[in-house]
Amino acid sequence: MTIQFSDFLSLLVTNKMLLITVLLTLAVIFVNGWTDAPNAIATCVATRAIGPRSAIMMAAVFNFLGVFVMTIFNKEVAQTIYNMVDFGGDTRDATKALCAAMVAIVVWATAAWAFGIPTSESHALIAGISGAAIALQGSFSGINGEEWIKVIYGLVLSTVLGFGMGWIFVKLTQLICRAMDRRKTNRFFKSAQIGGGAAMAFMHGAQDGQKFMGVFMLGLFLSQGQDAVTKFEIPIWLMILCSFVMAIGTSIGGAKIIKTVGMDMVKLEKYEGFSADMAGAGCILISSLTGIPVSTTHTKTTAIMGVGSAKRMSNVNWSVVKDMVLTWVLTFPGCGLIGFLIAKLFITFF
Repeated sequence: MTIQFSDFLSLLVTNKMLLITVLLTLAVIFVNGWTDAPNAIATCVATRAIGPRSAIMMAAVFNFLGVFVMTIFNKEVAQTIYNMVDFGGDTRDATKALCAAMVAIVVWATAAWAFGIPTSESHALIAGISGAAIALQGSFSGINGEEWIKVIYGLVLSTVLGFGMGWIFVKLTQLICRAMDRRKTNRFFKSAQIGGGAAMAFMHGAQDGQKFMGVFMLGLFLSQGQDAVTKFEIPIWLMILCSFVMAIGTSIGGAKIIKTVGMDMVKLEKYEGFSADMAGAGCILISSLTGIPVSTTHTKTTAIMGVGSAKRMSNVNWSVVKDMVLTWVLTFPGCGLIGFLIAKLFITFF
């Protein structure tokens, strides 16, 4: 099932619940670009391989390509997010609960951004809609355990595989280039790192774009009184809209996150930045093809930690890492509770 753009616009004018749902979902996509997408370009900006403005433009283009190309060939991540929770029953209350989840995500992500901490919008999204679904159903029956377990797999994958691939990638790079002239390799890795940043931006779109489009389609169906749709096609106009809004968010608020991830956590050379980008992109590609929702933030930051640790453990600023990990740990209970409480509030008073 899908919807044409002209039909969507007609519904938007006549259906107030749909309008509110769409605006809140776009706000979450914007915040994702604001707080999460900058991770993809953090290292190539930090090592001065490319300027911030050019990097943001590159991220916008490759975010779109990631959304578009991956969704055409494999939309498993969007389907996983869509089926993760049960918003069945009274579709009006279900739409209110979904709106509450979107508000919770914006609140949580904005608070983390204010402190310059790169929170995971993926996990905030999962936590927010899970809390709202529990509030809607009145029990944990609102959670689809078979799909939710993929989140746990994603946590392990993004942490262990991200760190491990970062460590291995930089060691291989050092081994291959050990006898080469350093000045020549620096010139090569300056260009190669731009390619690595583009690959990360592509995979960010492939992962996070699909997650939010899955929620967008859920809101679209619920606002029309449809709670039994299990399969859907993502229209091209939605891919374009999602990418555009994400790119605007990145251009407005990305600087703080770029500084924390690319500069404060580990001081990287160009070949190290390239290694981190390729390790992160490879890890996200594996996850996307298998339908496992992973966090771009987790994957990229753990890849950077792996690269930094390959030289020596003290090369990583573990106090910055500690702040990040604390935010990640608190995301599920914190954002989930906010989603639950706001959903209860919306259902009771609206």
